[in-house]
Formats: sequence, structure tokens, C-alpha cells
Amino acid sequence: MSRSATRPILLTNARVIDPSRDLDQPGDVLITDGVIRESGKNIRAAGIPEGAEIVECNGHVVAPGLVDMRAFIGEPGAEHRETLASASQAAAAGGVTTIVCQPDTDPPIDDPATVDYVLRRARDTAIVHVLPMAALTKRLEGKEMAEIGLLKAAGAVAFTDGTKSVMNAQVFRRTLAYAADFDALIVHHTEDANLVGDGVMNECEYASRLGLLGIPKEAETVMLARDVRLVALTEARYHAASITCEESIKVLRRAKEEGLSVTASATINHLALNENDVGSYRTFLKLSPPLRAEEDRQALAAAIKEGVIDVVVSDHNPQDVEVKRLPFADAAPGAVGIETMLPVGLRLVHDKSLSLLKLLHAMSTRPAELLDIQAGSLRPGAPADVVLFDADMPWVLDRSTLKSRCSNSPFDEARLSGRVLRTIVAGRTVYEYV
Repeated sequence: MSRSATRPILLTNARVIDPSRDLDQPGDVLITDGVIRESGKNIRAAGIPEGAEIVECNGHVVAPGLVDMRAFIGEPGAEHRETLASASQAAAAGGVTTIVCQPDTDPPIDDPATVDYVLRRARDTAIVHVLPMAALTKRLEGKEMAEIGLLKAAGAVAFTDGTKSVMNAQVFRRTLAYAADFDALIVHHTEDANLVGDGVMNECEYASRLGLLGIPKEAETVMLARDVRLVALTEARYHAASITCEESIKVLRRAKEEGLSVTASATINHLALNENDVGSYRTFLKLSPPLRAEEDRQALAAAIKEGVIDVVVSDHNPQDVEVKRLPFADAAPGAVGIETMLPVGLRLVHDKSLSLLKLLHAMSTRPAELLDIQAGSLRPGAPADVVLFDADMPWVLDRSTLKSRCSNSPFDEARLSGRVLRTIVAGRTVYEYV
């Protein structure tokens, strides 16, 4: 995106929220040459550049653009599910200015050439920033570590095997030790495949009544506890990709108290929904990991407020009709979420589970810090990746209007409060609500 072609923008009379400075106050934001020039009060008095576009915000929120740390994009190999272009359109409509895509493509992102391909395709076709995570192990098989040093040099921002866990503890220990040499962030899906077995939803009374095989919470906590001990051995930087239950939060809290470099995400789905939302076999609610009990959902929100869980992600996983309109046990797991992450997250603000500042910190500033990228801030000189949104606008989600190539949203026909009005990337408006 060329900065030279961008016109200065003044976002005026806004509620400016900048989690990087713990700031929540009325004010303005001035953008010139693709960067934040000023953010604060009385910018008009200081003078604005000739020809600037003046956007009257009417008290709505101006915040750093969101950084979605976990999203599946089908390119290369599964473009029928999602492309870099379509994912970026959905992201822009949801206020997401940076997408971190997963490596479980075809071929997987496990060599520098594929990292370079994704970066080049994103520059050519995407309207938001797209950064790749690369594979943790070769071919995502969990048997042999990938060339982490070369992949990081090529532009990979972190390393993961996507929705697969590395079951071999020795392989994972060696990978962590190798990654520590490069200060690389390891992002791990914490599910013991043997304990998951043929399970398809949370192990509970409701699953029994539906006649569905359950997945115990121990599938997550056993793997997480193992990982934490290996982090203690290797002193690597470790991030749990998707925490879903209260028992795992206790493991995380202990690890942080011990001073280990351990962080974690929770998905917007697990923060907004519980096992009962599966209803009568609603396959759009079949997720991996599965939705847990209401007590777990509440514990996740409390853990974000406390800072034990660091990041909120969309876990965007588009699936087409052929693999979703099947019996629940046979349907593919996953849901689209990049476009609805913010409005669904605002439910937690409206019910007073979280402050808006804390939610935006977990969706923008904190993931940017973990990935060591320039994002998540409205400080002068920061890249002008900005979202303007009305935190209270009511609307009903119609999945046919989603910009993703697939429409498997668990929030179809849900009543939401909060809508993105404008998304700015590198000083250029890439989405505007009309």
C-alpha cells in the first residue's frame, strides 16, 4: 500500500482508546503519510494539513486496528474455503488490520519459499496486513522440527502446527530448545489426541443426552501441563493457542507465577458461547477445542480481566457446505469469526465482564507485543492502522452478507450491539460502513 497516495485524515470528536498507553478519553487522531501524527485533545487548535479529510466521529470509539493472531486462510491449496483477498475483506469489515494466518495449507507453510509466497500474494491481493505463522514441524507431522531460523528470517512471525498437537514430548522439547535460540514464539494447540479420541463435543451430561461422544477437559489440561514443564526445561517463549476451561487457567496462572515465558489465547467463540448452544446438533457450533460449560466461559472472561489469558482471537476457520451440512459427528469443526470478533467481544463489555480498554488490549496491543510487530498503538509515529466503531449500534447478523467465502458463523441471526464504521490501514480507508 503506497503511503504517498494517502490523504491526511483527522478523526475528530472521538472516544480515543489506546491500550498501549492505558488511555481512554475524548479527543482526536490525526493521520498523515500513513502514520499517527497526533492523538489527543485540541488537535484542531494545533492546525491540520491542507486537504485533510475530516471525519466527525460523534463520540464513537477510535482505537488501534485489531490483530487477529489465529485465522485459517486457504491460500495456497484451499482457495474454495478462503483466499487472502476474501479474508482481508472480512477482516477490514471487522476492524482487523493485521491477520496472522496459519500454516495448515496445501502445501503447508514449512519452508521459506512458501512464507515468501504468502507475503507476496498478500501484498498483491489483500487490503489489510497478512503475516504468516510457519509450521512447527515438517509437513505438520509432529516428527521432525522445521527450520525455524530460516523460516523466521523469511518473515514468519511465530510457529505452530495449526490444529495439531505435537504428541511426542521429546520432539517438542527439542523444538522448544531450538526456537529459544532464535527467540521465536511457539504457539501450540493443546489437545491430547489420545484423550480426544472420537469425541466431538465437551464431555458432559448434555453430550450424553444428544448421544455424542465427549471430549474431557483433561485432554487440554494434560497437554498444557506437559508443555509448561518443557518450557521450564528449555526457557522458550510459549503461547497456548486456545484455552477453554478453568483447570487450564490454573495451570497458566501457576506458570506465570513461576516466571515462565508462557502466554495464552482464548477464542471469541469460547468467550461468548457454551456447550448448551450446540442445541439440536448445530454443526456451526462444532469447534476444536469444543465449547465448554458456562462456568468455564465465565472463568475465561475473568482470566482475561486478570491478565492470565493474554489474547482474544477469532479462530477463523471457514468450512463449506459440503463438510458442515452433515451429521454432527461427521461434520468438520470450525467457524468463521474474523468479521464478528469485535461485535461479539462487545457482549463482554455490555454485560460488564470486561472493560472496553481491556478487551481492546487483548485484541490489539497484547498480540502485537507477543509477535513483536508494529501495531496495536495510537502513539505518534505508530503505523496508522485504526478502527472507528459504534460500540452500541444494534444489528442482526445475516450470514449471507458476510464477506468470507464461507458462511459457517455460529452467530447467524444473533442480535449484536456494536459495529465497525471505518477501518484504516497504513493511513488508507479500506472499509467504510454505509
